[in-house]
Amino acid sequence: MFKSDLLKDKVVLITGGGTGLGRAIGEKLLQLGAKLAITGRREEVLQSAANEMGANGGEVFYTTCDIRDASQIELMVNKVENRYGKIDVLINNAAANFISPTERLSSRGVDAILNTVLHGSFYTTLEVGKHWIEQGRGGTMLNMVTVYAETGSAFVVPSAAAKAGVLALTRSLAVEWAKYGIRQVAIAPGSFPTEGAWSRLAPTPEISDGMIERIPLGRFGEQQELTDLVAFLISDNAGFINGEVITIDGGEWLKGAGVFNGLTELKEEQWDELETLTRSGK
Repeated sequence: MFKSDLLKDKVVLITGGGTGLGRAIGEKLLQLGAKLAITGRREEVLQSAANEMGANGGEVFYTTCDIRDASQIELMVNKVENRYGKIDVLINNAAANFISPTERLSSRGVDAILNTVLHGSFYTTLEVGKHWIEQGRGGTMLNMVTVYAETGSAFVVPSAAAKAGVLALTRSLAVEWAKYGIRQVAIAPGSFPTEGAWSRLAPTPEISDGMIERIPLGRFGEQQELTDLVAFLISDNAGFINGEVITIDGGEWLKGAGVFNGLTELKEEQWDELETLTRSGK
């Protein structure tokens, strides 16, 4: 689909880049000539991912960072720049989410989502943006949001609130930072199953099947479809796209707002069982 040198020598920083969709995105970008920096909280996961991703000759640098802590982000960005001399693209991919009736949430559960998704994305954007502005260089920031960032969704309210904030951040900075040559884009994926996230969002076959029924195309997304979109949006070919969010969900949000709204039919005892499953991640 793309020339093999589409992203040649571009340095791409991916938060949450060691697992799931973040890793799949990184693998795609490596194929197109990018140099990667991946970050996350677990060093053993990052080290393994970097070794495996770079096995075919790509350059992958990893460094641990808890993006909920702004001081760790400052250190992480400095490490990446020391390694590569620059950062061309930031992909705010790190996320956290689980399904739950809102009245069952504790403040700790709410913070677990908001601190990673909203604060973490904001802190990382701010740190990288300050570096670019001080250096007099432009760049591209791509934020992973969700189809319910605009519509809201029951049973994932902290995520809906956090992702809505990230979407507002994208559109606001598209105007404010354009004068510095900094471009903002976002992707709102629908259902792209990954092992870790799916254990917390669709822990039973019934929920998974119900999610497919909501999608007009009748299937979940394939990772290559998402990674191809990322590659295009961060490339120079998309240089005039700024402040836009691209939805890739098989038409789901057009059929009905709120990915998890259908869970209103569940009884309390079913939620008890689901809570146990999502906490265990099985």
